[in-house]
Amino acid sequence: MKWSNIKYLVLRRIVQLGLLFLYFMGNAYGWKILTGDLSASMLFQKVPLADPFAVLQIFATGAIVGVNVLIGAAVIALFYGIIGGRAFCSWVCPVNMVTDLAAWLRRKLLIDRIERKVWISRNVRYYMIVLALIVSAVTGLAAFEVLSPITILNRGVIFGFGAGIGLLLAIFLFDLFAVKNGWCGHVCPLGGVHALIGSYNLFRVKHNSENCTLCMKCKTVCPEVEVLGMIGKRSEFVAGRECTNCGRCVDVCDDDALGFQLRNFLETNTGGKQ
Repeated sequence: MKWSNIKYLVLRRIVQLGLLFLYFMGNAYGWKILTGDLSASMLFQKVPLADPFAVLQIFATGAIVGVNVLIGAAVIALFYGIIGGRAFCSWVCPVNMVTDLAAWLRRKLLIDRIERKVWISRNVRYYMIVLALIVSAVTGLAAFEVLSPITILNRGVIFGFGAGIGLLLAIFLFDLFAVKNGWCGHVCPLGGVHALIGSYNLFRVKHNSENCTLCMKCKTVCPEVEVLGMIGKRSEFVAGRECTNCGRCVDVCDDDALGFQLRNFLETNTGGKQ
């Protein structure tokens, strides 16, 4: 396998595992590079970082939120809103490694060729956002944070796993046997929040239809395949806010028809939109 076919996959794993390593070392050995967890962190003990969705849930409970947490949420929202888009889901979230493994096994075991018995709308994740906020307001607890597999995996690496590992196994089996990319692509409310935040981000994949040979490898590996609707039709940027900027479509494209670029909103591309 050529490096060019796995470069973004390898880089994502380095980032994901590197973040978990830094969180662990911060807790176990007092390293000050990155302390806390994915819900709320401090970078070099200077820069606060916070999950905007967790902050929204805390607001819903009626609790008071500290200034540092608000600044941290703003930092994260601005980064993904301007640059990253939904990249948190593929470059940071540790559960992505679990769901990617399930997706890889689905392809190897040819499970996708079996008649699909379960169907879930991709809009469920947006309904889950509303549900989490309502439950948070009613119970006084940050609802998704209590059951979040992201939190369970992140804190499990830092403090040790408990019964929550069963939820991670359930997500793996759900993605493997029930719905392709089911958790990240359909259910996870945090993915929905980052999709909304990054609706107009600048850094995206662009398709060059002149180079495309319609091999469709990109659609085979894409976790949000609907965003690749331009393949074989026109040259343009991926327009869907659901794109996770994972780069797998770029990795597997041997035609140099896909690549990351910065969007220019002052120009109109050949497809009439960017």
